[in-house]
Amino acid sequence: MIEIQNIHKKFEKNEVLKNVSFIFKEGKTNLIIGESGSGKTTLIKILVGLYKHDYGTVLFNGEDVGKMKTKQTRKLRQEIGMLFQGGALYDYMTVEENIMFPLTMFTNQNEEEMKSRVNFCLNRVNLENKNNLMPSEISGGMKKRVAIARAIVMQPKYLFCDEPNSGLDPKTSIVIDNLIKEITEEYNITTIINTHDMNSVMQIGENIAFIHRGELWWEGSKEEIIKSDNIELTNFIFASNLFKRLRKS
Repeated sequence: MIEIQNIHKKFEKNEVLKNVSFIFKEGKTNLIIGESGSGKTTLIKILVGLYKHDYGTVLFNGEDVGKMKTKQTRKLRQEIGMLFQGGALYDYMTVEENIMFPLTMFTNQNEEEMKSRVNFCLNRVNLENKNNLMPSEISGGMKKRVAIARAIVMQPKYLFCDEPNSGLDPKTSIVIDNLIKEITEEYNITTIINTHDMNSVMQIGENIAFIHRGELWWEGSKEEIIKSDNIELTNFIFASNLFKRLRKS
């Protein structure tokens, strides 16, 4: 579980986040949604340690990140998996080498142990025997699955996903959504997804934070979002004619 309390962040005179508090639940797909410029990407960067918040508290399983010693912070970093927008695979590495990379950087496992873990992760994302392929030889959906395998290879407690369906067709997007949700539940991971994809919201939005103008404007589930009378939320969610019809049905 990750809890944020009264998070504030300002860039010069621009107040990007204002008193944001939220609980990201363990074993759930937690979604952060909002318009471009709303502050959701800044919030993600604060959570993963790329930005430092001006004041407020970030708690990972009850531990205040701001009070952690260097050794504790290093350990926490190893408990975090990242699924980057576009996958961010190394073009010059094979599928196996891409997935193995965190293991070579942060563990003392021998080659046999690392290969065993890589094969386990490949099997989990339904990419058996694709070890020796290069990223240029696989489809966009397969690249995302390789990226998911790399994100879970260190057996993380926390998984951060930045626009996981970016550039994918609707059918493949559903496959990726379902895979993230299955892995989250199977390994009891605290998964946080930054997304613009309303299909993902309706498919896997178990715990949703809607950020508007730097504030937590609404929170709830995919079931509750359909019935919400929050004007800013409904204007954002039901901007397309498709979702307007869904709301009326």
